[in-house]
Amino acid sequence: MNRILSRLMAIVLVVAMFLSSSSAAWADSLTGNYQEDTLAMVKLLRTTIDLAPDAPDRSAMQDEAKKKINEFASRYRRGSVLKLNSYTTMRTAINSLAGHYTSYPNRPVPAKMKKRLISEFRQVEASLSRGA
Repeated sequence: MNRILSRLMAIVLVVAMFLSSSSAAWADSLTGNYQEDTLAMVKLLRTTIDLAPDAPDRSAMQDEAKKKINEFASRYRRGSVLKLNSYTTMRTAINSLAGHYTSYPNRPVPAKMKKRLISEFRQVEASLSRGA
């Protein structure tokens, strides 16, 4: 009985190590350069919100956007970027978009929200160009 339990425990540990290493690999897709990562996020999110409601890959793009939002938020939630105007504006935008995708996954982004997001993305880009 002890042999069976020890082998089962070893298998569980191997699986846990595999899962943790694959999630660590996912977190490495950001470059670590805040400005580059933020501009890439803006580009991805603009593409995602501009998709037509009947686009065949809309669901996959929304899922990708949610994953990237989580990755971005977890990467930059601590550190020197917290006080930057670009970061606070970006967090506002991604929080509202992630909330929409979580609450209403089958609905397109409303026009009012889309307009606000585009405005916030412009503010982020302007702040990044100024270095803020």
